[in-house]
Formats: sequence, C-alpha cells, structure tokens
Amino acid sequence: MCGIAGWVAFSEDLTRQQGVIDAMTETMACRGPDGRGTFVRAHAALGHRRLAIIDLPGGAQPMTVPTPAGDVAMVYSGEAYNFRELRQELRGLGHTFDTDSDTEVVLHGYLQWGESVVDHLNGMYAFAIWDEREQKLVMVRDRMGIKPFYYYPTPDGVLFGSEPKAILANPLAAATVDLDGLRELFAMTKQPGWSLWKGMEEVLPGTLVTVDRNGIRTRTYWRLHAVEHTDSQEQTVARVRELLTDIVERQLISDVPRCVLLSGGLDSSAITGLAAARLARDGEQLRTFSVDFANQEQNFVPDEMRDTPDSPFVREVAALVRSAHRDVMLNPADLADPAARRAVVTARDIPVGFGDMDTSLYLLFAAIRQHSTVALSGESADEVFGGYRWFHDEVALKEDNFPWLAFNSALTGESRWQILNPALRERLRLEEFVADQYSAAVAEVEHLDGESEVEHRMRTVCHLHLTRFVRTLLDRKDRASMAVGLEVRVPFCDHRLVEYVYNTPWSLKTFDGREKSLLRHAAEHVLPESVVRRVKSPYPSTQDPGYEAVLQQQAKHVLAESDSRLFDLIDRQWLQRAVALDPAGIDSAVRAGLDRIIDLHTWLELYSPQLQLD
Repeated sequence: MCGIAGWVAFSEDLTRQQGVIDAMTETMACRGPDGRGTFVRAHAALGHRRLAIIDLPGGAQPMTVPTPAGDVAMVYSGEAYNFRELRQELRGLGHTFDTDSDTEVVLHGYLQWGESVVDHLNGMYAFAIWDEREQKLVMVRDRMGIKPFYYYPTPDGVLFGSEPKAILANPLAAATVDLDGLRELFAMTKQPGWSLWKGMEEVLPGTLVTVDRNGIRTRTYWRLHAVEHTDSQEQTVARVRELLTDIVERQLISDVPRCVLLSGGLDSSAITGLAAARLARDGEQLRTFSVDFANQEQNFVPDEMRDTPDSPFVREVAALVRSAHRDVMLNPADLADPAARRAVVTARDIPVGFGDMDTSLYLLFAAIRQHSTVALSGESADEVFGGYRWFHDEVALKEDNFPWLAFNSALTGESRWQILNPALRERLRLEEFVADQYSAAVAEVEHLDGESEVEHRMRTVCHLHLTRFVRTLLDRKDRASMAVGLEVRVPFCDHRLVEYVYNTPWSLKTFDGREKSLLRHAAEHVLPESVVRRVKSPYPSTQDPGYEAVLQQQAKHVLAESDSRLFDLIDRQWLQRAVALDPAGIDSAVRAGLDRIIDLHTWLELYSPQLQLD
C-alpha cells in the first residue's frame, strides 16, 4: 500500500521540475512512511511513497524496466493477491524477476500483455505506468474502486495522484470549488468521477485511462453484467463459502503483522472466523481489534439503526476463535478533539460530516497501527449480500430514489439540506440533481429477460449499492487508514465474489427470511450462534450527550466569526438555533448538521478553497 503522484507534460521539460514532483510526492507521506522515490524524464515525472507490506527490502518504487526503445516505469498502490500465480506464469513466458514483490509482477505483466494486464489481476490497486517506448501514460484503477485515484487534465498532459492533495500541490491545479462540486458534496449520490475540486476527476473503478500526445482516452475494462444463476441453494452457499475461504487466505499474505477489524456483526465475525482458522493451521494466533465508547454498553439505548451494543458479541467471537483481542475505548473528548477532526478532514480532502463515526474510525486505525500494519475488514458485505435495513423496507424500495437517501429522510423527518444558506440551496437545486443522478444510475443496470417485478427492482437496488454507495464507504476506509499508514483489505470486494453474488436471485439472498442469508449460512461453521442470529447493526456511534455538548461549544466559536466564509455555505440562523438547544434533546438530524458545519469550517481553514457560488 502506498501513495502515488505524477505529472505528464508533452510541451515542457520536467527534469527542471524536480521540486514540484517532490512536493506532490510528499503530500502522500502518511500513505507511505517507509520510503520515497521519484522518476523524472523530459515529459514524465512519477513520485511514490511506500508502505512496505510484501518484500520489505525489494519493493522500492518507482520501479523501472529498461528496454531498447526506452524505459517503462511504474508507481503502484495496492496489492495483487494473485501475484504468485502470475509470477509463475510470467516466468514460463521468459520473464525474470529481481524481487519478491507484487509490484514487479504487475510491471512485467504490462510488458507481456500491455493494457490487457488488467484482465489478469485480482486485488485492490491504483497504478500509473509511463511507457517511454510509446510516450504514453497508462492509469489503472481496480474493479471496485477500493484504492483512490484522481487526475487533472492540463493543456499539454495530466497531473495525477492517490489523493487530491497530491494534485493540488502542483501550481497548475487550482483549489477551486464550484456549484457542481458542492452539489455532490451535499447530495451524496456518489456521482461517478466526482472529486469536489473543479477540473479534477476520479479514475473510475474498473477503468483504464491513457494519456499521450493525442489527448486523454478512457476504457472500461470491468463492469457488472447480468448473468443467469443456475446453481441450487445448497450449491450457492457452498460456492460462497469456497470463495470466501480462498479470498481470506489470499488476503492474509503479508510480510508484516496482520489483524482483523472485529465489530461483533456477521460480516467482520465471518472474516475473523475464517482468518483465525487459516492462521491456526500454521500455529499462529489472530489479532483482533474493536472500537467502543466509554459506558456505551452499560447505558446503551436501542435506536432506529441499532438494536444491541457490539461488545457482548465481540467478546463471544474473540473467545470462540481465541484471538488476541484488544478494545480501543474512546470518550466524547476524544471524538470531538479538533486535532482529530483536522486529521480526518485532511485525510479525506473533503468536509463529509460523518462526525464521530469518522473520528472514531481514524482513532481506531491509529491505535491498531501501533501493533499491526495490515488489517482485514468486513466492509462491503452489506452491499454485496443485501444487508442494510433499507434493502428490506418497502417504503424506501418503492421510491424513485436511492434507497439509502429515501430511508434516512424518512428517519429524520427533516431536509438533509436544512443547514444550507437558503440562497445557496436555491442555486444548487439539489432535488433535481439527485433525481438526475438516480435516473442515470438506473439506466446503467442490465436485466435478464423474464425477471419478476421483485427481482428486477432488487437487481437495480443491488447495482446502485455496488456502483454508488459502496464507493463512499471504501473511500472513507482507505483515507482514514492510510492517514496513519495502515493497509485495510476488504475481502468482500473480491470481484469474483461480487460477480457471483450479484447474479444470485434476491429470493436466494433472503432464502431463510432474513438479510444476508447466503453469508449467514456460508460462514455459520466459524461463528457463535449469537452472531448467526444477530440482526444487522451498522458501525457504532456514541450515544453520550457529552458529544453533542462539545459540538455546541465548538459551534459557538464558529458563530463568533462574523466574517467567516462558512456563512456563504450554511444558514447562520439554523446554527444559532442548534447551539441554543438542550444537548440531551438534540436529535440525529441536528447532531449531523452540527458535525457537517464544523467539518466545513475546518476544511475552509485547512484548504482555503476559492468558492465559485454563481
């Protein structure tokens, strides 16, 4: 896992711009604390910060292979989980290797197969190859979008980086945010290609972008297709178990300490059980980590999203698999710490406003990094297997809207955009934007002839989650973890599993009358009965009213800044009303609004963006 950056310019000599590529590269230092390097030629400059996971002494980058027609150089972020098989295949084709790293395997794969190397890879990755033989740059992102990748077209080439901050470190990139950027920031539809920053785009998941003297071209090499599922229920459960067992075994490969993120839910517990069983064969004990909040278990109150606290289930799983378990305990002061919030906003480059769920994730990862460098996560199982509550809510499913937006709007009973400056909200026309994005997303879904009304709708809903919703959570996980130099792997995003389960009929996904039936039955052999029966519970959030009280105090300081640019974005009167409320009476909508406003204020201070609001 690493951070990459680069600059291609066909009308400039980049050998004179070493300082700029160094600056771009250094913004990725948190992603790669173990090493750095650059490759600079007349028209291409590549930068790399390394987090050493595989072949600690031999995987330095940029990695270059000289050829008679020119060098081929690569900067790579991620892991190819099938690199051992690929290396063996490439050796049979005449390639020789100087290291044991997966990076060298991917680079030689490009030398052998060209851009078709993408069809051979299983993993999470974002990489860029400068091919001096053809004077072209090739940028590739993994199928599910696990690793982030951005680019910024220039008049004579392109800038790129793992994160926007790498691109913004180049003087050619303006830190400008316009209405188009703000629409997605507040709508949260995960518009394809969106980056917030004007002129900057994401390399889309499953996409290859080529840059040469003729311009920029994109090619989609992977997408979800509708394929008839012919396996029986028993065969389907067996296939899911087989795939998960293989995936976890592959993703445990590491030359540094590993662990699993354990929440006590079905998803993370399944990964924990499978990982523990695999390591036990080698006589190794699994490490597990959980996040919890002071007094949360004793004072827990069920709400619309969470029926039970996590801690009892965490203890049962850890006891069953005999893991070396550690709880990371946080209090309201930790969660509302301005320094932690600044770190989160800096890591994400955008003011998302997920509040304590963002901060606790960052603090959890920071604590884990003291003991492990690689962590496996249960992220994305809900998108793959249909676990969220709105998958099973008839009202949310019937709306012509993204189900997660329809469900959450019904819960809060208030506009999600209540905090916005009224004049800005009118210009943003967010209702129209969401409707347009929904229509575009639905139009991408392939269907099978003869699908029932229910199967037709649920295929659409699953597609929306796998191409929109999951990308928000994957980005959150990557940024928070890489901000502290921790690699988080997501077994449920293996494209083989995603393709197989996506094409499983909804009736099979819920064959026992519950959510995630396939996963529940495929993993029950490594789970305690209590977890097999447990109802879906999302990532935890503190219930301590002390958190709301701290938010109100911080918001009062924001209100005191009469000339702050923040009030070009948000409604001062709404904020005044919010800080005057009794903290114990603040509902989830108001709390979310306070968190978002403080994030926006922090982001404006850190990035000083130019706002184009007309």
